[in-house]
Amino acid sequence: MGESIRKRLQGRVRRWALRRYPRSRSVTLTQNRIFILPTGAGAGFMLLLILLLLMGVNYENNLIYAITFLATGVFLVSCLHTYNNLAGTRLQVLRGNSCFAGEQAGFELELEHPGGNRPEQLCLQFEQGLPLILDLHERQHVELFCAAPARGWLEPGGLKLETTFPLGLFRAWTWLDLDVRALVYPKPISGELPNARRSGQSDLDGVQNREGTDDFTGLERFQSGMSLRQIDWKSYARGRGLQAKQFGDRQSPDIWLDLDNTPGTLEQRLSRLTHWVLELSRREQRFGLRLGSRELSPAQGEQHRHEALKRLALYGRGEDT
Repeated sequence: MGESIRKRLQGRVRRWALRRYPRSRSVTLTQNRIFILPTGAGAGFMLLLILLLLMGVNYENNLIYAITFLATGVFLVSCLHTYNNLAGTRLQVLRGNSCFAGEQAGFELELEHPGGNRPEQLCLQFEQGLPLILDLHERQHVELFCAAPARGWLEPGGLKLETTFPLGLFRAWTWLDLDVRALVYPKPISGELPNARRSGQSDLDGVQNREGTDDFTGLERFQSGMSLRQIDWKSYARGRGLQAKQFGDRQSPDIWLDLDNTPGTLEQRLSRLTHWVLELSRREQRFGLRLGSRELSPAQGEQHRHEALKRLALYGRGEDT
């Protein structure tokens, strides 16, 4: 029961803290953003101070008074150091890195403390992410990870930044609502190429010809405007008139990946198409993607791969950017 009440209270504090300021890509921690309270050890230390004070009053013992006042000074100085260990820290969002569903999405941040002191034992953690503990030395680049259970845009939620340095008697923390997200692609599922339709396929070994300079494809009558380098002088010497050489490139036919022609549930179909987008990109094979009424023209390269994966990730999500 007590644990449940504590979690509900922490949730309310988190939501209240995140609503106080608009979402931002750069934040500097000032006194109105930082909360500080004693830890469990700090509460125990306070109880010890009260007991020492009562003993000193009861026995009128100067040594107990001295120990009590000395320990109280340490307690108060610890509070100031814990606060200063967090105050002034500047945090800026760099980017969210794409991943596949079921993996951990990475979010890159840059931390900087322009003051003379160097914050130590800082703990950073997204609500559903893994904690990262670091000592900050001037400017530092870090990457935090958060679980990515489903495809689409992933927002990691609030970022908690806290510290209990130096003695663990106080905890200073803040909640930040950062303007960052990562694109999560469907989880690839291997399988046979699903009813991919080839365009422009010839009958010769599954390849087609296009205009180029690699392979000789035949002769045609020389016309005005053609390069003189294309003239077949041997044919001209035999009295066959001016003939121009034609060249072409032999290439594999374009492949169309079609969602409607892929078996399985929607998520299974998207996962299979994701696998083939990766595989065809690895083979440097041109391919197009058809998702319902939307088409991505055949091409190849890193940009084309990213655009295809992005469309698969956002299909049916109502998000185009």
